Amino acid sequence: MILLRINLMKRVNTNNSKLLAGIRLLSWMLFSILIFNSCQPPKEEQEDRLLANVYNKSLYLSELDGMFPEVTSSQDSNLIIQAYTNRWVREAILLYEAERNIPNDLNIDKLVRDYRASLIRHNYEQILVQKLLDSNIAQEELLEFYEKNKEQYQLETPIAQCYFIKLPLPVNNENELRSWWQNPNTNNNFQKLVDFVSVNAQAHHLVDSTWQRVEDIAIELPSGTLNANNISSKRDFILRDDKFLYFFKLFDLKNKREIAPLGFIQDQARKVILHKRKSKLLEEKKNDMLDLALERKNVEIFY
Repeated sequence: MILLRINLMKRVNTNNSKLLAGIRLLSWMLFSILIFNSCQPPKEEQEDRLLANVYNKSLYLSELDGMFPEVTSSQDSNLIIQAYTNRWVREAILLYEAERNIPNDLNIDKLVRDYRASLIRHNYEQILVQKLLDSNIAQEELLEFYEKNKEQYQLETPIAQCYFIKLPLPVNNENELRSWWQNPNTNNNFQKLVDFVSVNAQAHHLVDSTWQRVEDIAIELPSGTLNANNISSKRDFILRDDKFLYFFKLFDLKNKREIAPLGFIQDQARKVILHKRKSKLLEEKKNDMLDLALERKNVEIFY
């Protein structure tokens, strides 16, 4: 009986020891979790980072998504963040002051409604234009437009049809190059010339059907070599300085205040023609929409 009691007490003491050890382990784990959590930023701060506060507005890092190149160092990223934050702070302060100083007679709600309506209308007009506008312009239409409107296209600067080459020194095969230049219509010389300058020239123009501003050619030459006053007397020359070898040949010239040839202004002409087409298309669509709305009795006019 005494032995049984002693064994029972030992078992109880053993169980109590295990229980106490378990409690101690659990307490230590809970304590560790609490300490770990206390050292971590709140979940919101882990997911995002507050960059700046201006009055009642806040800027978070997530708002800069998509602004970083795919390969960016941490230093570059910090510079981007800093620059954006500084700009945002300035804009936010300006907006705050603007809101505080809105004139009493300024109807912001109406301005917002009008702007919203304008954006929606513009977007729908773009959809209509993309779907319905014919952007092909026949050469006959271009010529007809030019003949009717060419007086509006007086040149502000002289233009020329010419060949021009600028080659860094030294030039390999210079004698051959001169021969190609002087005899372009024999032995496929012109193509040889084009192939050579395409690889070696610093600047060149070898299309005789297009027009170039004289000032754009002159800037590639030594100062004073070519200008609006002397180009007529310098129709064909080869020139060398201490850095470059130059070739120039003039085919046609239009002086300032002359009517611009169609080839020079055709891009502008195309834009004008397309703009007129667009305006006409949108006006027709508005009229069609009005007719349909009236037919369906969706429009009532009281004045």
